[in-house]
Amino acid sequence: MSIKTLFIALLFILSLEANERIISLSPSITEIVYALGAGENLVGTSEYSLYPKEAQKVPIIGGSNNPNIEKIISLSPTLVVGQTFSIDTLEKLKKFHIKTLMLNLQTIEDIKSSMTKLSNELKTSPIAIIQKIDDALKNAPKSKTPHAVMIVYGLHEDLRSGIYIAGNEIFFNDIILACGNTNAYSDKTVEQPVLSYENVIALNPEQIIILHSHATEANVDVQKALQAWYHLPTNASKNGKISIVDEDYLHNASHRVEQTIARLCREMND
Repeated sequence: MSIKTLFIALLFILSLEANERIISLSPSITEIVYALGAGENLVGTSEYSLYPKEAQKVPIIGGSNNPNIEKIISLSPTLVVGQTFSIDTLEKLKKFHIKTLMLNLQTIEDIKSSMTKLSNELKTSPIAIIQKIDDALKNAPKSKTPHAVMIVYGLHEDLRSGIYIAGNEIFFNDIILACGNTNAYSDKTVEQPVLSYENVIALNPEQIIILHSHATEANVDVQKALQAWYHLPTNASKNGKISIVDEDYLHNASHRVEQTIARLCREMND
């Protein structure tokens, strides 16, 4: 093979790599793609992909639970990345000969292994960001008085419509344990339990941390919602240990779990 032919072949290979067209089916995956240095190759993201700011300029292909297949196909992706809950969408795309990758982002170990899996596909390195997660776990401050914590998804003024909380096979449970506490919900058979307020009273958590999203819950009366929680007869309300945490990174299972570890451990120590 001549030097000229070799040079042309090399340019062709580099061109193929440069023309990678990635679509993310969840905000968490969008964040990870950027963290791995491949954000410039994103041609489509799911709704609420707000971080980093550059992601907000990328075309939206629908919500995480209801992506628009036609929109995805029209963007001519070379790789579509989804989480386990996107399996039906990924299977449909395979029928159109579109390369897909499914990531499991449930626990902290899942997040780390999924970042490695995606980085292998993108030919990047996850070592630095995984090390930050490991350091955050290692340095997580332990509660001086270990107690039962319940983490609630979403802030609502009416607690009669179902209360979503963090179960055991989820990264929030990993964080509760890393902070030296226990999950108030002990049933290991349900990953994302939905409780009634009677169930909450029966669990009687010693601390309740509510994760509030301004993006999806912009119209909630925060004080009224917090008051509803304090009306429930629990040890948490009795001891004034009900709080709202509203940082944007809390809701996504991405490399920013490093920040979530530090923030929630601090909340459990206050």
